[in-house]
Amino acid sequence: MSFATCDLCDAHESRLADGSLRVLAPMFLGFGKAARFSGPATTLKVFEDNALVRATLETPGDGRVLLVDGGGSLRCALVGGNLGVLGATNGWAGIIVNGCVRDSDELDACDIGVRALAVNPRRGAKLGQGQRDVPVHIAGALIRPGDWIYADRDGIIASQEKLA
Repeated sequence: MSFATCDLCDAHESRLADGSLRVLAPMFLGFGKAARFSGPATTLKVFEDNALVRATLETPGDGRVLLVDGGGSLRCALVGGNLGVLGATNGWAGIIVNGCVRDSDELDACDIGVRALAVNPRRGAKLGQGQRDVPVHIAGALIRPGDWIYADRDGIIASQEKLA
């Protein structure tokens, strides 16, 4: 995988201007072995409940990026080491959590890219509540299912079309 978010932004300034390319606010910490990842987005909207996150990561990822809108809650983690392993095993390119993760050492050992707002040792509930494949607002950007996500050490961008 060969792209840089800086280069993509430079090459597509007109898309930045018209909103078809969006830059997420720089608020995410990086975990996992993949410092760079990209793929079409699968979106989840949950709140302090990670049952739908697990159920989604149990399915074939086919190189997609799971975007979990946890409402920005910092009270519990929505992804941990077991889910990192599950996502990597099932072919997910990355996981972006608008919320917390846990088991950071375990996540760092996984062959997947993970971004999250913070770490919290408390696990989320397992009630199965939430929505899949809905538009979500994360870090100042609207992300729709199927949007292309590009993440590297310089940031995260979302595009309506594949760029690289």
